Amino acid sequence: MKKISKSSLCTCVLAIGVYAQTPNPPPPDHPSVTVKGQTFTPRSILSRNMGTPQDQETAFPPHKIIGNIYYVGTKTLSSFLIVTPQGNILIDSTYERNVPVIKKSVERLGFNFSDIKILLGNHAHGDHQEGDAMIKELTGAQVIVMAEDVPALKAIKPGGKDHPIDKILHDGESVTLGGVTLVAHLTAGHTRGCTTWTMKVQDVGKTYDVVFGGSLRSPATLTPEVVDELNRSFKVVRSLPCDVPLGDHPAEYKLQEKYSKLQAGGPNPFIDKAGCLDEANIQEAMFDAIQAEQQKTGK
Repeated sequence: MKKISKSSLCTCVLAIGVYAQTPNPPPPDHPSVTVKGQTFTPRSILSRNMGTPQDQETAFPPHKIIGNIYYVGTKTLSSFLIVTPQGNILIDSTYERNVPVIKKSVERLGFNFSDIKILLGNHAHGDHQEGDAMIKELTGAQVIVMAEDVPALKAIKPGGKDHPIDKILHDGESVTLGGVTLVAHLTAGHTRGCTTWTMKVQDVGKTYDVVFGGSLRSPATLTPEVVDELNRSFKVVRSLPCDVPLGDHPAEYKLQEKYSKLQAGGPNPFIDKAGCLDEANIQEAMFDAIQAEQQKTGK
């Protein structure tokens, strides 16, 4: 029998100990794709979107984006306020713990939180819609959701609260308040009912098409159903008229960079027709790479 040295035995025990402390090691971070000279992996995209726990809870300076559209979210979780003469619309409540942060941002802009009459969502994940019940309690807002996301939304129950659902929409239907109309486009794949919202906005005598992008991020494992959903969603997004691209995570539309330009003066940086498909290009490249990898491995 071959003798094992004390140093080898210690190394082996140490390795076992380390592994025991990480029962669920992170999956391999692949594939990687390069778009416009920047390389992305699944983990880097998630990190870009979510930031740190502190980023998720810290208000980004509330500001006017264009026309009657304002940003009231955190550093990494978007929330948009749309102001109308008959009350306001909020897109994405984010986490329940962020509702006071959003409320403060709304008030810093000079608006009343209680004037929120309609609450919409981007997709049924907690970082985007967990706060729906609390906002409903505080404002009485009508909660309007996409049909395909209803089961997932009903499972989001912070503190045991039932998730409020006042009206169910289907692909292509619209929501109107105070002369503002938002159209709901089903862009499924990330969730079954992921929704991209579009509207027109008036600013300095011109009309612009605004797209509140739904997440197009692929899951780690693609089923035939999800492949079909995402293929359709990329086509939908590419067909939408767009002058002002926005997203459910600020990094998706380069908020920090554009806000800095906004503060410096000059043309509105959020009017960015050339950048309307930047996020779709990144996510479709990753989607294609994940598909190719799965086909190669036979999964």
